[in-house]
Amino acid sequence: MSVHLPLPVPTRSHEIAPPSALSEKNQASYDCVLEHFTAVDYTLPNVDQEKAALTVDEKFWLSYECLLRFLRATNWNADTTIKRLEDTLKWRREFGIYDKITPECVEPEATTGKAFLFGYDTRGRPAIYVSPSKVGADESLRTMQLMVWMAERAFDLMGPGVETLALLVDYADSTKNPSFGLCRTTLDIIQTHYPERLGLALVAHLPWLLNAFIALLMPFMDPYTRQKLVFNPVINENGLFRTTADAEAWDADSISRVFEPDQLIQEGWNGSQQFTYSHCPYWEALVKLCEERRSSMFVVWHRMGGKVGIKEWDVKVAVRDETVDAHVDVDGALTENGQLQS
Repeated sequence: MSVHLPLPVPTRSHEIAPPSALSEKNQASYDCVLEHFTAVDYTLPNVDQEKAALTVDEKFWLSYECLLRFLRATNWNADTTIKRLEDTLKWRREFGIYDKITPECVEPEATTGKAFLFGYDTRGRPAIYVSPSKVGADESLRTMQLMVWMAERAFDLMGPGVETLALLVDYADSTKNPSFGLCRTTLDIIQTHYPERLGLALVAHLPWLLNAFIALLMPFMDPYTRQKLVFNPVINENGLFRTTADAEAWDADSISRVFEPDQLIQEGWNGSQQFTYSHCPYWEALVKLCEERRSSMFVVWHRMGGKVGIKEWDVKVAVRDETVDAHVDVDGALTENGQLQS
């Protein structure tokens, strides 16, 4: 039976611990950044004063974990972190993250299923599937808007302790090079405005004809991004693995598996989910799922003070616990991923 809808956020724990305490030095850097953005008279520099104050959405975005992601990306340099965060805040406004890049704006680009969210890896990271064969070589802004929108929705679907996403790119039926400019722009956006958000990029069925194209892109990737790339991963009945060695060594107690079969689509990835992209039911369900989850997180965030520096962990744990409680039936059974667990 074909599946047309995205999978809900897993309620089970992925053995992820809450944020650990910072060293004295790193804590000092964090405190410096936090103090900067929580100053009573803070405004974004070089912005029209009528719009220079942080919006509610921006304060929500400036979470404890967000500040840490940018701090790690700058090797804990507080001044550089502040500059990068402010540049990204301005970019998010200019790109239209909160007002222009809406479901209605990007939907025309999504109808072919060139990119969609489905499933989670063994670390709970949401998976974005991309089919280059459905991406035109001359596409630029509209395709970029769709990819950014998908990434933002992946962030909505991350459970407690999950901060990165998984990207699955299937080159089956594609022998043409994608737009080099589009790829470079995508890389620049990821590396500049989404540090430490890409957990893994799996590229399957890469034809040798495209090796030269990939080689051209490599110099534009920073070492952190490059180490996330896995070309032609091993896919078998047990799931998806980075290498043949991982697949051969796998057993029920192993942690080497990247995706379980029931979190992978069948077409191109040998998963057990017979997912077929049918735009209308899928799109409506995805938008509803993300809007409801983001709304729930906002409610909890406001309840916790609605300010810069609140921990994503605390917000998501509260949302998770409230969701689980809401799905406990009179017999004590839990609903997980849409199925009753006895």
